[in-house]
Amino acid sequence: MNTAVSPKSPWWKEPMVWLIIGLPTTAVIASMVTWWIAAEGADPLVADDYYKQGMAITQTLEKEARASSLGLNMRLSVQGSELHGHLQGRLDHYPDRLLLTLVHPSRDERDFNIVLIATDQGEYRATLPALPAGQRRLILQPEDEDWRLVGRVTLPLIQPISLGTLPASNTPRL
Repeated sequence: MNTAVSPKSPWWKEPMVWLIIGLPTTAVIASMVTWWIAAEGADPLVADDYYKQGMAITQTLEKEARASSLGLNMRLSVQGSELHGHLQGRLDHYPDRLLLTLVHPSRDERDFNIVLIATDQGEYRATLPALPAGQRRLILQPEDEDWRLVGRVTLPLIQPISLGTLPASNTPRL
């Protein structure tokens, strides 16, 4: 009986070996990448104190209702690197400072706070930082947080916008 044995090739030249090694290795690498993406880009969308925040919504709506009852309107425009604001309404006295918060839709670290300083009765100014383009929610309120105006804007701000009740002009409300 003549049995000829063909010479065996080295193990690394066998396709089945690479299939057996490659599939589990690919799964391990993919799971590590998935873990890294989840750890680095964790969404802070659900707050730990969600119940307290939910209860605070009522107070927030009361502040917006107060602004509405006072007939408050803030017209914002950009001139160069300055933000100019004109506040109108039935206020006993105009606040010395207003806080304008530009809220990013999903990332807390991309929120901006701008302090507007009164320059005259109802006139406010602030120096604008470099703001990245995109959608933002605007929240304007005095330091004592007695009232608040809200709106939406797309940056960069090209045209003047109005927060609150619309004046008799053709300025679109956001």
